[in-house]
Amino acid sequence: MSYHKSVLLKEAVEGLKILPDGVYVDITFGGGGHSNAILDRLGPAGKLIAFDQDVDALRNAIDDDRFLLINENFRHLKRFLRFHGYDQIDGLIADFGVSSHQFDQSNRGFSTRFDGTLDMRMNQSDELSAIHVVNEYDEFELTQIFKGYGELRQAPILARNIVRSRISSPIKTTAQLNGIVKRLVPDKRENKILAQIYQAIRIEVNHEMDVLKDMLLQLPSIVKPGGRICLMSYHSLEDRLVKRFVRSGMFEGEPEKDVFGNTSVPFFKIGGLITPSNDEIASNSRARSAKLRIAERHNN
Repeated sequence: MSYHKSVLLKEAVEGLKILPDGVYVDITFGGGGHSNAILDRLGPAGKLIAFDQDVDALRNAIDDDRFLLINENFRHLKRFLRFHGYDQIDGLIADFGVSSHQFDQSNRGFSTRFDGTLDMRMNQSDELSAIHVVNEYDEFELTQIFKGYGELRQAPILARNIVRSRISSPIKTTAQLNGIVKRLVPDKRENKILAQIYQAIRIEVNHEMDVLKDMLLQLPSIVKPGGRICLMSYHSLEDRLVKRFVRSGMFEGEPEKDVFGNTSVPFFKIGGLITPSNDEIASNSRARSAKLRIAERHNN
């Protein structure tokens, strides 16, 4: 199956500082690009555990005794690692972007480019879909989603018009939703605003911010001292959470100080923010907004 080119592949895998006999986790397996690169650096005693909640990704499973693919949401990371006998790991890699495969499947409803069912579920067995959000959420709820997850100033008018439009007929396809939005925004801003709307709905459908927080908070207890995490974000909401977690181990407020004024945080950053080169963006447009942050587990 055609999935996508892995973004910042060399930088992310090198950032893990892989030990040949270490245990590593790829929590966003997708097409297996990062996983294959990690396996290339592992020795016979090494182990790679991958997570992906999308059943389509299972077709890309790697035939290697050192590899295990778990068809689950990565918010259950710690539970399933322990189920398979792993209490701690040497490193973890994550690419939080939607795969090109998911964007390119019109029936999945992730893309503004195709006419398809408004679905947007990463896990196709989940109950909540984009159809439910668009047709059942009230005007206030839609406004909050568009403001909070899409960062749209036009959130109130967009929500109001969606609610009015669905009275006469349910909004079930991407073409229907696109048509409503296009009447409200200037042509030159149409694509950008549509992308923000789709992002907002997708985040709500998949509970992406809560899932990301749940996963990050598990890392201090499962990553060994000296272990690395390589986390790739694609929009400001994700990156803000990742940046704050790496800096303080928290999402709000500041860590407590001891009597000497020192703070104890689980990770420290390695290097600065890493973004794709112009050459990579030219060969892989999906890389355009990627931001990679690398951190190492403190020994405390």
